[in-house]
Amino acid sequence: MPLLATPFAELDLIRQPEQQNAPLQAFDAADEYLLGHVHEQGIGPNSRVLVLNDGFGALACSLATLCQVVSSGDSHLGHLALQKNLARNGLTDERLRFVPASATPQGPFDWVLIRVPKTLALLEEQLIRLHGHLASNAQVIAGAMIKHLPRAAGDLLEKYIGPVQASLAVKKARLLTATPEAKVAPTSPYPTGYRLDKPAIDLINHANVFCRDGLDIGTRAFLPHLPRHLDARRVADLGCGNGVLGIAYALGSPQAQLTLVDESYMAVQSAQENWRAALGERRVTIRAGDGLAEQPADSLDLVLCNPPFHQQQVVGDFLAWRMFQQARSALVTGGELWIVGNRHLGYHAKLARLFRGVEQVAATPKFVVLKATK
Repeated sequence: MPLLATPFAELDLIRQPEQQNAPLQAFDAADEYLLGHVHEQGIGPNSRVLVLNDGFGALACSLATLCQVVSSGDSHLGHLALQKNLARNGLTDERLRFVPASATPQGPFDWVLIRVPKTLALLEEQLIRLHGHLASNAQVIAGAMIKHLPRAAGDLLEKYIGPVQASLAVKKARLLTATPEAKVAPTSPYPTGYRLDKPAIDLINHANVFCRDGLDIGTRAFLPHLPRHLDARRVADLGCGNGVLGIAYALGSPQAQLTLVDESYMAVQSAQENWRAALGERRVTIRAGDGLAEQPADSLDLVLCNPPFHQQQVVGDFLAWRMFQQARSALVTGGELWIVGNRHLGYHAKLARLFRGVEQVAATPKFVVLKATK
């Protein structure tokens, strides 16, 4: 894979999760453009820099030896990539700190470098939280590949920071520079919420949660077919989002021991709050993680999963296939993986390569619910 060569460093970077013969690199022209620009602007060694949504650590690793850097994002995999890429390039984290997107980075910051995220609600929440954390004469610069840069991103920068100047395009990347101006402290519209009828629960979603304004149609197809058990079986909601599958299962299976895991910090935050609202102090493990990578082998009886089909802007079934493999490892012999997926994705054939039995539990014109037995 090519190295990231900038005025600050030459870095060998990897994505997370790692793939053999990885087809995608861990940085792009927008990272190069941002780093070249701040070098031209004369970023200083004592500057306090906030980096937002730094996919796999390209920006933070490049600046880690020069500045005091706070990196903040919503991806646990992105955080793992940052740690691995620091070690891979012989860099220390002495001047670098990571803050999950579920928390607010504490300024004042002289520079804010933003990779425009796929979910503009996340960008909006991050810009709202910048209020009161910018130093005088702070520079706020957002970068993206043009194909992933909606007009609304500039509108949000102007609304919450100040006037925006767009750069010329370089290698199909563009920068948006916002000049901070005094503004009244904004009120965040997040989290948002909605109510389910079956089961009758209220759910909240923080800004970066998938299908934030209502139940996604895949989960809607899955919920009526969730299994119920009266024993104390060990169950994981893998890729839990706001926790709805795990919560709905727990309501119907009062003795079950639940683990909810997601790679989004805001999803985990949402799931924690939703669990407390629906189930009070009932014991549960809810954590950010790389799927079930940290789950001991043969330690689960049931895994529930509505697998993702994209990572950032990249669409594919790599993450879903990896989650199926993790589930198989974590399940006991005879344990079950229950999933919902689009019909056209062909999950039945993929699961049959890993599990001794796969059956269709239910189907709609668009989705299938499958049970795979180890």
